[in-house]
Amino acid sequence: MSTPAEPLKFAYWVPNVNGGLVTSTIEQRTDFSFEYNTTLAQLAERNGFDYALSQVRYASSYGAAQQHDPAAFSLALLLATERLKLIVAAHPGLWHPGILAKFGNTADILSQGRFAVNIVSGWFKDEFTGLGEPWLEHDERYRRTEEFIRVLRGLWTEEAFEFAGDFYRIHEFSLRPGPHPVPGRPHPEIFQGGNSSAARAQAGRVSDWYFSNGKDFDGFTEQVADVNAVARAHGRTVGFALNGFLIARDTEQQAREVLREIVDKADVQAVQGFREQVRQAGQSTKDGKGMWADSDFADLVQYNDGFKTRLIGTPEQIARRAIEYKKRGANLLLLGFLHFQDDVEQFGREVLPIVRELEAELDATGDPIGVGNAR
Repeated sequence: MSTPAEPLKFAYWVPNVNGGLVTSTIEQRTDFSFEYNTTLAQLAERNGFDYALSQVRYASSYGAAQQHDPAAFSLALLLATERLKLIVAAHPGLWHPGILAKFGNTADILSQGRFAVNIVSGWFKDEFTGLGEPWLEHDERYRRTEEFIRVLRGLWTEEAFEFAGDFYRIHEFSLRPGPHPVPGRPHPEIFQGGNSSAARAQAGRVSDWYFSNGKDFDGFTEQVADVNAVARAHGRTVGFALNGFLIARDTEQQAREVLREIVDKADVQAVQGFREQVRQAGQSTKDGKGMWADSDFADLVQYNDGFKTRLIGTPEQIARRAIEYKKRGANLLLLGFLHFQDDVEQFGREVLPIVRELEAELDATGDPIGVGNAR
């Protein structure tokens, strides 16, 4: 993971589900085919992206009628690229940690150390019950996820691994061969999603990276403080990744007009359906914190709250806002786009160079000129 002095890293959402990354009838020059995604992945690694995250969805929902499996899709993209790291999203309860660890070892060896995972506790009840799996209460899902991560890490780092938990029991089990050896990396990176108090505490205890849904400055700062407090208590450090939907145009007004059109053309039925599905997520927690707990209709048009991060404006405005998030603890920004191939190239050409200039200034002076005024 990154340290504050290291360059800000960037990831993009792999469009391995149809319908693009906004639930809207606006034109999206994005396709979920493997051919499109191969070109996109190769563009991304030439335009400054370090990671790509493959989405996990098994049942048709909120406008995503068709989906490719993230593990199989990511492995294919790993073999089509040279530098990009692929993060596979996986659900405890639908995966066994030992099977994911074994798959991960093979994918990591084939890609020479570019495999990672994002362990998702789950919010879509119908996926579990439809497949005949029990649907656990919110905090119980996170207890299971914590055991899942402990088993995953143990199988990746220990011989004759033993584990006795409430959800998983492992008896003197060894996986051979292990992951590809990468200097400074004890095992493939483990990302974890979730915005709730349970998710934050879990990340501090066991995860390498904490993924946040889209957040404004104050919301993100609060999450960083909470996770870091737990991590310090356990003698650990955690990397922070933040979701954002990026719209770069020549003027701020043009960018905001694109956002307005996306929301105005929202697929109302699909967004409302998604809203109903996620009511039991963040709002069901004891303290009311969590995924989508404070999201309104417009936020949910981008189903990971990417509009809240407000990476919308001119390339310079976006770069300055990205640096402000870095100053608040972000090590990685996970980006979504309207027209993925076009926008990824634009990002590398127009936004990333400004980010790197501002980082150099930050290293030299402690604060880039004007970044405190990022809106």
